[in-house]
Amino acid sequence: MFRKTLSLFLVGALLLSLFAVPSALARTKEEKEAALAAKVKAGVAKLGAGKDAAISVKLRNKTKLSGYVSRIEEEAFVITNAKTGAETRVAYGDVTQAKGNNLSTGAIIAISAGIAVAATFLILYLIAVAYGD
Repeated sequence: MFRKTLSLFLVGALLLSLFAVPSALARTKEEKEAALAAKVKAGVAKLGAGKDAAISVKLRNKTKLSGYVSRIEEEAFVITNAKTGAETRVAYGDVTQAKGNNLSTGAIIAISAGIAVAATFLILYLIAVAYGD
């Protein structure tokens, strides 16, 4: 009885997965590329622009670019090579992989607070040592 129930459950789960998943699997190549471009655009917007917005991208033509995001546009962004200063305009749809790093505001605040706490403890320690307590 247990085997029969288990097999019916597995068949039901398999049929459910076949009917529920095809919508995700049946996306066209253009839809997948558009979704990736939107994801890249959101990531670049989150990263921001400026010399501290370092990024490394791999393009559809296998080219690799690295530098920082100097400008963000509606359909593309501009990567400036930190060493040469050369600017390259990159369309969001041309990117297959992107990696960037930029300290968020929360990270900057946390680092600043840590430094302030460390400085306070150092001053208190020096005062304690100076007065011989």
